[in-house]
Amino acid sequence: MEDVDLDGGGGSGRKYRPVLDSDRAVLEMSSMDPGSSSAASSSQPFRDQPPPNLRKINVGNGATEASNAKEGNNSPSQPQPNGSHQESKLELFGFDSLVNILGLKSMTSEQAVQPSSPREGEDISITVGEPKPAAPKLGTMMGVFIPCIQSILGIIYYIRFSWIVGMAGIGESFLLVALCGLCTFLTSISLSAIATNGAMKGGGPYYLIGRALGPEVGVSIGICFFLGNAVAGALYVLGAVETFLKAVPKAGIFRETVSHVNGTAVTPIEAPSSHDLQIYGIVVTILLCFIVFGGVKMINRVAPAFLVPVLFSVICIFLGMFVAKKDKPSEGFTGLSWETIKDNWSSDYQKTNDAGIPETDGHVSWNFNSLVGLFFPAVTGIMAGSNRSASLKDTQQSIPIGTLSATLITTSLYFISVLFFGAVATREKLLTDRLLTATVAWPFPSLIKIGIILSTLGAALQSLTGAPRLLAAIANDDILPILRYFKVADGSEPYAATLFTAILCGVCVIIGNLDLITPTITMFFLLCYTGVNLSCFLLDLLDAPSWRPRWKFHHWFLSLVGALLCIVIMFLISWSFTVVALALASLIYKYVGLKGKAGDWGDGFKSAYFQLALRSLRSLGENQVHPKNWYPIPLVFCRPWGQLPENVPCHPKLADFANCMKKKGRGMSIFVSILDGDYHECAEDAKTACKQLSTYINYKNCEGVAEIVVAPNMSEGFRGIVQTMGLGNLKPNIVVMRYPEIWRRENLTEIPKTFVGIINDCIVANKAVVIVKGLDEWPNEYQKQYGTIDLYWIVRDGGLMLLLSQLLLTKDSFESCKIQVFCIAEEDADAEVLKADVRKFLYDLRMQAEVFVIPISSQENGGSPQDESQDAFKGAQQRIDDYLNKMKAAAKKDGTPLMADGKRAVVNEQQVEKFLFTTLKLNSIMLRYSRMAAVVLVSLPPPPLNHPAYFYMEYMDMLLENIPRILIVRGYRRDVVTLFT
Repeated sequence: MEDVDLDGGGGSGRKYRPVLDSDRAVLEMSSMDPGSSSAASSSQPFRDQPPPNLRKINVGNGATEASNAKEGNNSPSQPQPNGSHQESKLELFGFDSLVNILGLKSMTSEQAVQPSSPREGEDISITVGEPKPAAPKLGTMMGVFIPCIQSILGIIYYIRFSWIVGMAGIGESFLLVALCGLCTFLTSISLSAIATNGAMKGGGPYYLIGRALGPEVGVSIGICFFLGNAVAGALYVLGAVETFLKAVPKAGIFRETVSHVNGTAVTPIEAPSSHDLQIYGIVVTILLCFIVFGGVKMINRVAPAFLVPVLFSVICIFLGMFVAKKDKPSEGFTGLSWETIKDNWSSDYQKTNDAGIPETDGHVSWNFNSLVGLFFPAVTGIMAGSNRSASLKDTQQSIPIGTLSATLITTSLYFISVLFFGAVATREKLLTDRLLTATVAWPFPSLIKIGIILSTLGAALQSLTGAPRLLAAIANDDILPILRYFKVADGSEPYAATLFTAILCGVCVIIGNLDLITPTITMFFLLCYTGVNLSCFLLDLLDAPSWRPRWKFHHWFLSLVGALLCIVIMFLISWSFTVVALALASLIYKYVGLKGKAGDWGDGFKSAYFQLALRSLRSLGENQVHPKNWYPIPLVFCRPWGQLPENVPCHPKLADFANCMKKKGRGMSIFVSILDGDYHECAEDAKTACKQLSTYINYKNCEGVAEIVVAPNMSEGFRGIVQTMGLGNLKPNIVVMRYPEIWRRENLTEIPKTFVGIINDCIVANKAVVIVKGLDEWPNEYQKQYGTIDLYWIVRDGGLMLLLSQLLLTKDSFESCKIQVFCIAEEDADAEVLKADVRKFLYDLRMQAEVFVIPISSQENGGSPQDESQDAFKGAQQRIDDYLNKMKAAAKKDGTPLMADGKRAVVNEQQVEKFLFTTLKLNSIMLRYSRMAAVVLVSLPPPPLNHPAYFYMEYMDMLLENIPRILIVRGYRRDVVTLFT
């Protein structure tokens, strides 16, 4: 890269090579399309040039035109920058000198009234498009109600429910059904509210949770829900195989006979072998996988056929319980009897073998909590309707009615079944007959077994169909790059996701134990239900304007109870499984945060952050921030006094310096630049420049935001910024900018007026100011600095200069430096008393620094300036005289009073000389004591009243002469440090 003149092309300008050779962001910014002006316009020099290739944009009727009237600089009512001009021996600084406010026993702050005018929001582009008309498909019955019924009434009801009643008793079984049913009912209410708050795309609950709680939460819970559906497929396959082997024992390849001991009688009971379950389960999984690969059209055509065996089997089961004969007590059936209800009312938890057969020395123990884990999959399936949202005619009507109807009907069925199962058979029959539903059914038990198998296989087919589409929906959102292999085009079959789901299902089938699989499924489903309830809770509690669900029967308290109930059930079932499920979800969440792509879905957390920020802002806005809680909020003025190379929107070292003003990265910076021109013509260019600036400060790891302001010139733009930027007590309190070292070298005649105007605007707006000279040499975080940080504390600044020095010490580059405080006092001051007071003050502030008191003569001929400073002093005197003579000649020629910078100037030549000589003496002192300092901090003198801006620039140049790296600091007469804990 060629050396670029930072100062705009002058031969004597400093080269930019040390900064840019290692700055990778320059290459990144160069590769961006700068548009018409962007960064180039933001770094436009002060010479009058037409804006380059500004593109006009069409402004809609809703746009509001605003014109900013230019403010006069000589308004009588305008507050004076430096207050009343007191007779002080250090008149240049315009404040009480340090000696006058010492012994530093009082640091009372003046309450500053900050402007409270709100900042206009950014223009937001809203794309409104008509949704693509979808052909009418499924209604409430076929689209939601029947799929939910099929998914809920599954294998647990047929081969486990009667056993649960026998183990837990009728009383605790009622409690079990009520607990699980309440959980799914509250979740259904939350699901209905979210589903009716707008159009739904593919992905079912993942889509709802992701759009409500953000992509990280959505993906983590969505993947867990996918795993739950895939494992549920294995559960249904094993249930179907177990039912088949029970119905046709001769089909078993490996036969197992277990002995049931009842008193002295030993009864042999045949149970399906685990190896048979594995072999047949793998075969069935492969067959189902082939059907799924055939497409959902085939599945949808045969889906109604699975409903007939379900309804027929349930009817047959209840008919059988009504006609159960009491004359066969040896079979364990007593008929519907109050005596049987009394006998089976209480629980009788026993130890069993892996097949669930009670054994005195069985190694499987059961209690209420474990039964919750076993039964809960029997109430899952409420998401079956939302998973088909793309096929529904009216999602906002079908999902609430269909889901809640299926939940209420199945829960009522379970309550009735608890009573009937507990009234029709003995406890021994309930615990030993795993297919009691088929045994009791009338008139043909064998048909019930066929119905059970078909229903279970249908549920398995639904799981193997829904899970791949859920995974494909997650992959299509393009949040996790690792899932890109499962992405599918619209309308295409997710073959890769289906194959992966089949493999996962086959692994679970190989495990073969139904009772070990169900707790795992329970955790994943409960985690998903928790996410749905939390989504509704957050959206309902925040009540954003966009939250307008058509389903009105919901409340945030119900959703909160539902979420807490899900979590309680998880820990009731197994705290170890709960920890594993939460840990898995947390790992996925962390992985998405690290590797995932940003997805802004307008989630509820963003709304929560907004509400929290508003409440915090209101609480902060009433009173001034206490010094203990004061944070620097720098307004970093990126507009350079010249040109920056290529498309770099901000001086790299200015961003490094902004980071030095934060402790451990805490705090916020506002990076602003001004684009010269008309707002209507430059609005698009400003957006492009703002995007480039934001990209750059993110690259520089600066915690902050970027803002671009369009204004006719820099002065008017900055005046608008300093008045309106920020909100309440979050307004920026320090203006940070670069010192215009090139103003005389480049003959940029507009710089003095603009620079002085910016300082005066900061004084009037009560903003602190930090001006950096020697920015090119400012160290980055890897450049270690040694030596001292020297503070020339001349005026009271609320402790800002002391605080800045402490913040510098927290950075790696300055941590090896020591602080020296130089107190400038008059010759007649008691130096030892002043030194003791300052030391005591620094001790109370917990700041370590070496203190020096330097008397300075107020007489013109006092002091002994350095020879190099004397030469600069004489040159400045000559330039001021020449400028003053030109002013006088122009005034005499035009017959007007003495004018400078467009306003009347009152020049006291003796006072000008005095100011210039004061800066000479201060410069000589700094050169004497701080020539080798790592960085020097000195108080910023306010511009004198009615003096030309050119004179003030000469004063400043004289003050900073030959000092390579210096910070000029002006506080805003408010304490930023405190003595008290």
